[in-house]
Formats: sequence, C-alpha cells, structure tokens
Amino acid sequence: MSRRIVDLSVYLENDVISDPPAYRPKISYIDHKTSMPELLGFFPGLQSTDIPDEEAWAIERIELITHNGTHLDAPYHFASTMNKGERAITIDEVPLDWCYQPGVKLDFTQFPDGYVVTAADVASELERIGHELSALEIVVVNTAAGKRFGREDYLNAGCGMGYDATMYLLERGVRLTGTDGWSWDAPFVHTKAQFDATGNAGLIWEGHKAGRAIGYCHLEKLHNLEVLPPTGFTIACFPVKIRAASAGWTRAVAIFDNTGSDDG
Repeated sequence: MSRRIVDLSVYLENDVISDPPAYRPKISYIDHKTSMPELLGFFPGLQSTDIPDEEAWAIERIELITHNGTHLDAPYHFASTMNKGERAITIDEVPLDWCYQPGVKLDFTQFPDGYVVTAADVASELERIGHELSALEIVVVNTAAGKRFGREDYLNAGCGMGYDATMYLLERGVRLTGTDGWSWDAPFVHTKAQFDATGNAGLIWEGHKAGRAIGYCHLEKLHNLEVLPPTGFTIACFPVKIRAASAGWTRAVAIFDNTGSDDG
C-alpha cells in the first residue's frame, strides 16, 4: 500500500512571530564543541583529542509553554468543567482514539479577519463539499491566517469559530477540531472591539467555552491546510503526554493512502 504524508505542523523556532512576545519559545543550541566540557567531566583523564573529530553531543535547551507551536488543547484549557459539570480532562487523559480519525477540511479563507463563523456557515460549507459529518471525524478549518504565519499580522489574522459553529460540530459527534489560526476563536483584537461596542462578555472565547457544554479538543497553529482536499485523508495528532496539563505539542499530519510516495 502506498502512502503520502502531509505535514500539518509549524516549527518550534526562535525569532518567528508565532505567539505574543511573552509566550514565544526560546531555544538555545548546544553544539558538539560547546558540550565537550560536559563529556570530559564524566570521564576524568579524558582529553578532547581522544574523541573522534573532538566532538561531543548536540542538544538543545528549550523554554516553552504547552501552547507553543502546533499543539492540541485539552478541555481543561477551556474551563475546569466539561459536559455540563463534569471535571474537565487534561491532555494526558484525552482519549487517543480522538487523535487518529478521518479528517474533514472546511475552507473559510474567504472570511475577513475577525469574522465569527456561524452554524449556518458550517452547514453551508458541508453542503458545498457534499459531506455529512460522522462521529469522531477531525474537522479542521482553513482560514486567512494560514498563509500569514510568522508575519507581523499573524496573531490578528483569520476568522474564528463561534459558539454556535462549534456546537454544530460537537452535537454531531466531532470531538477534535483544528485551525491554522493562533486561536480557535476570533483574534482577541477583534473580539475586544466587539466587547467594547456591546459590553457582551459572552463574546469572549465563545468557541472555546463550548467545551463547558460538550467536552472536546482542538488543534491550533496548524499549517498547510490549503493543500488538503475537503475529505479523503486521515489526521494523526497524538499529543505529548504531560501530566495534568492543558495542552500538549503534536506533530500533526494528514495521511493519504494509495496516492503515491511519502511527502514529509
């Protein structure tokens, strides 16, 4: 069986606008020469010239939050409860079955920055692509933010998924969703403008807060969604197992069977 794999993940790297300044990753690279004193310290009497090419090991020291890079949010990130009062599960408790399922891509690239997607928008897009949702399918949304990753305007780019749009998916059995934007919800700068105009606090993080009614996970900062067809692929997005955490990093991929050779 031939298989093609499309990488849906962004890099963890320095000096790229992927998060607000206080939350950005910090990676220190320790190369084969820099690490030599550590190696020599393990073996008294050893000289660097005794080692091939006078090289020890390459390692990296990384300062991260669990929401850097492409990551999977657990229901605990959204609120302390899910399913109308149950304790919200953390990332180490997310059913792995949720993380390997057929994928569905919704194309919302036409919506302007800050637009809040509605249930009617979701229904219309599903009708356009001729797909009826099945339980546990992984639904990812391609927004205008996808092609702006790393740019100055990335954090404010793309549409967001509203409460009704999110519930439309969850009520049909979807338990894992994703976006190529910084957040599943509309960027905060746009939500703030709406809150300032209306005073309605219910607009804040409304898509995330749908998890209080039905527990679910979502992927954020996906990549390459524009190359995916609407259906016909499987998504794998197993999170790093961090005890009691709100999220975990993942190398999310789309898998196509019987379509050619691997594509990293």
